[in-house]
Amino acid sequence: MAPARDNPLLLLLTTGLLLGLYFPIGKLAHQAGFDPMLWALVISLGPGLLIALVSIVRGTFSLRASHLAFGLLSGMLAYVVPNALGFAALPHVGSGFMSLMYAFSPLVTAGVSMAAGVRPPNGKLMAGVAFGFAGAFLIALSRNGLQMEGGSHWFWLAFLVPVSLGFGNVFRTAYWPQGMTPLQMAAITNIVAAFPLALLLLVWGQDGAVTQAMQLPGLLLVQIVLSSAMFVVFFRLQWVGGPTYLSQIGYVAAAVGLLLGVFFLGEHYPPLVWAGAGAIAIGVAISNWPARGG
Repeated sequence: MAPARDNPLLLLLTTGLLLGLYFPIGKLAHQAGFDPMLWALVISLGPGLLIALVSIVRGTFSLRASHLAFGLLSGMLAYVVPNALGFAALPHVGSGFMSLMYAFSPLVTAGVSMAAGVRPPNGKLMAGVAFGFAGAFLIALSRNGLQMEGGSHWFWLAFLVPVSLGFGNVFRTAYWPQGMTPLQMAAITNIVAAFPLALLLLVWGQDGAVTQAMQLPGLLLVQIVLSSAMFVVFFRLQWVGGPTYLSQIGYVAAAVGLLLGVFFLGEHYPPLVWAGAGAIAIGVAISNWPARGG
């Protein structure tokens, strides 16, 4: 049996759980008027610096030019482009439609992985992804609706979000620098991605956003610690499970978000939402079903 840190299912559930915690914390930040672009910067820069500091103290941190180049491309595909596109398209397509775009990420990842021949998914994993997407679709349809408020060009802009995420998932596996550990990747990718995110904040950020954020130190600290833990297991999951398996974390996070909403935020959901959560659970179970004779 694989040790805990190399167990794909345990890593998937842990990453999805930590990512699912983003939703209630993000909701609190939104209610407090926290600038979305600043929130994206915090989620990137804070964990990057914290993970790098821990690595330096442990004597395991090293930095090469190839790491910086890789971190920049990885961060652009995984954080900067999706955040910029999502931020621009959200007012025009609605939150339900945008959440569905993120649910497309595993399908795009699987397609790119197969086309590039980079750890292509088998039939069992593809079936799991399909069930997960069906569940995410039901949740998005039931909770927010999928009416698009803007023109069709906003649809194509929004669809570039899962395309960027999918290419990012495959890129990290295909071009992972030799000798670079998952912990190093977590630190470098997040720190390097913070620079273009800071530029986006200057362009699109709200006036006084940083000053307002400083009035919420507790919320900032909780999010930085949570994000740091999430990125540590996220990049380990990428290393162990590959791009398509990794991409299922969004489905798990959506299900976790529902449970947190019920137990801690007093939210109530229609039966179709729970059917979606059930489909996600079936998808994860299929993806991890033991092979015959194995």
